[in-house]
Amino acid sequence: MVVEKIYGEVCVICNEQGYLTDLNQWTKDVGSEIAKEEGIEMTDRHWDVIEYLQDQCRKQVPLSIRKIGKSGVVDIKEFYQLFPKGPLKISSRIAGIPKPVSCI
Repeated sequence: MVVEKIYGEVCVICNEQGYLTDLNQWTKDVGSEIAKEEGIEMTDRHWDVIEYLQDQCRKQVPLSIRKIGKSGVVDIKEFYQLFPKGPLKISSRIAGIPKPVSCI
């Protein structure tokens, strides 16, 4: 099942879990609106992580919390501080990428 959602002035298609089905529909404004839904106020550190996730997705690199912690972009402790409700799950949703297989 897919759902149309409007973030700001942009209409995007999401799956039933709220993840964008097409990264090309993502904009920083869309990401900011999704972050607001998650109760997260984005900072430069958040955007650094989001850019990294999108880059890895484009390269088709499987994501895990461990890999992100070893990336040099953010350590695991800070990753949990930035996205406390589920760092990889929530950051992936904000980034407009599919939910990683490693997320339950």
